Amino acid sequence: MGQLLCFELVSESTVAMKESFGKYEEVLQPGCHFVPWIIGKRIAGVLSLRLIQLAVRCETKTRDNVFVTVVASVQYQVVGEKASDAYYKLSNPQSQIQAYVFDVIRATVPKLDLDNTFEQKNDIALAVEEQLEKAMSSYGYEIVQTLIVDIEPDAKVKSAMNEINAAARLRVAANEKAEAEKIMQVKRAEGEAEAMYLSGLGLARQRKAIVDGLRDSVLGFSGNVPGTTSKDVMDLILLTQYLDTMKEIGAASKSSTVILPHGPGAVKDIATEIRDGFLQASRSS
Repeated sequence: MGQLLCFELVSESTVAMKESFGKYEEVLQPGCHFVPWIIGKRIAGVLSLRLIQLAVRCETKTRDNVFVTVVASVQYQVVGEKASDAYYKLSNPQSQIQAYVFDVIRATVPKLDLDNTFEQKNDIALAVEEQLEKAMSSYGYEIVQTLIVDIEPDAKVKSAMNEINAAARLRVAANEKAEAEKIMQVKRAEGEAEAMYLSGLGLARQRKAIVDGLRDSVLGFSGNVPGTTSKDVMDLILLTQYLDTMKEIGAASKSSTVILPHGPGAVKDIATEIRDGFLQASRSS
């Protein structure tokens, strides 16, 4: 009905190309326009001013001979002031953009190793965007943003990279475990050395206490009982300890004992041996 009345409606975010007898005349903005077709006026076509996103997959090879698929995402739109150039100068903008993306990626990635390709994907995206901006601006298109969204190596290469990373992590874990065991052994040895040192101190103090007690006993007994010698006191003490030991052995119900030749007279022999040991130690020191 609108065409019969020579009216055309242009939707929001779009522009229309108006021609007169097949020649471009002007760009029609959104709204209702009078287009008298009876005098050769017509709408040749419509362009969208909305942002368009194009995904491009490009297969190429890195410098270390690894084939990868680079996935680029290009966001572009028609410049309103250059809508006529976008409509009349370029018939298939997506194919044109794809060709430029292929050209830049295949010129950049072969100069990089695989690891550097992942690290420098932002630089690759910037190079693609700069090249597209130079080329597409003359056709009335604006490149809003270019992203390298994915870099996909061959499946076997990905598996090998995962194995390398796994091996490296296992090696680090093994080193850490060995270091932990080393620390535990060192600490255990330090603890044992400290325990032996403290045990030695305790034993030394015990022996010192025994010697001090024996000395006090000998001195006290000699002072209270006139006519006794130190030898008599030592024989008496050893006899007392001997009897106490025999009493304890006999009182224990489940004791394991070693029977040695003994008798009250053996105390004298023991005392002699102890006294000779003390005398030899005194002479050697």
